[in-house]
Amino acid sequence: MLAATLAGALALAAVTGCGAGDPEPPELSVSGAFVPEPVSEAVAGGFLVVENTGGEDDVLTGASSEMAEKVELHETVDNSMRPVDSFPVPAGGSLELSRGGNHLMLHGLSSKPETGDTVPIELRFEKSEPITLNVPVEYPTHTGR
Repeated sequence: MLAATLAGALALAAVTGCGAGDPEPPELSVSGAFVPEPVSEAVAGGFLVVENTGGEDDVLTGASSEMAEKVELHETVDNSMRPVDSFPVPAGGSLELSRGGNHLMLHGLSSKPETGDTVPIELRFEKSEPITLNVPVEYPTHTGR
């Protein structure tokens, strides 16, 4: 009887995908986040690195801020920016949002943030829970390095 019960439990684990062979879920963290002090309240850029130390890919699907009417994900191709719907965050890898490359674009700021302030930003993902940040505002020429 015990052997039949154990065999049934193992069969159920194999069918449902439970077991040691399953990849670990995404494990996300954010570093290096900053917003350069913008010249006006019209628009600001956001830069950061999302690291995924988990065993499964994830996707950054959006962002928002209580200080902006909207936050868009932008890619830069041939020195031209355009909005995109998402960015991949690979398992065991990272997504870098940086000057001259992929980045966040904050539109319609409620006020012009100054160096030393923080901007609240929420990042949303396909699989992981949202990550809420208080992103420091740096000098306009800050590169994050």
